[in-house]
Amino acid sequence: MFSPAHLRVARRDQAILGGLLVALAAAAWLALWLWGSSPYGRYLHHEGGIGPLPLEATLFAGGWVLMIVAMMLPSSVPLVMTFGALVRRRRRPGALVTLLLAGYLAVWAGFGLTAWLLDRGVHAAVAALPWLAAHPQLIMGTTLLAAGLWQFSPLRDRCLDECRSPLGFVMNRWRGVSPGREAFAMGIAHGAFCVGCCWSLMLVMFGVGLANVAAMLAMGALTAIEKNLPWGRRLTHPLGFVLVLAAVYAVAA
Repeated sequence: MFSPAHLRVARRDQAILGGLLVALAAAAWLALWLWGSSPYGRYLHHEGGIGPLPLEATLFAGGWVLMIVAMMLPSSVPLVMTFGALVRRRRRPGALVTLLLAGYLAVWAGFGLTAWLLDRGVHAAVAALPWLAAHPQLIMGTTLLAAGLWQFSPLRDRCLDECRSPLGFVMNRWRGVSPGREAFAMGIAHGAFCVGCCWSLMLVMFGVGLANVAAMLAMGALTAIEKNLPWGRRLTHPLGFVLVLAAVYAVAA
């Protein structure tokens, strides 16, 4: 049994970790809002032609990481807090939590790079195919349709199950033999399941633009509710139907 003093210290440490996570997400939201409302807000869009390729890639990477921290980190707070409580009495627990977050962000960064390259391919196709340039709504319609259909996928359900069970997720993967390596690997695994849940919604966000704070707030809230609240699963299929209907509207408009 832990003494009252130990419990107070544990609660204090959890409060500090939770506060740091909230502050990090809030700072990302503020940075995106300031960036989007500044004269440099156009750099948050990915239409190409804003400068040399390395500059485009660097600016996109910065905006993408900010978006992931702002939108996706809040939905992962329960898992990070669970892991933080588990390693609290280990040597350098803060470093282990940082490694967990680094693995998580690394997966999302890889997905962002893939999406950026795909976007460049789409722009090249639009430039090369006049009929596609004349019907740009087909691109958004296809993206919305893919996002809507993915909501009904059994594979997505499996990924969502992993995201909705932070305690089981941590306990099934933590052995404590090689703490740093295990923390980073756990972050990668969590990031992979998170991408499995949300890749299609993030492609929609990608199409809407990284500077659209209202859309980010809506999608971030939906993601957090679906992953963390007891009734969150009830949103999965209705959201899928809404996205499919939005795809039909986008193509028909």
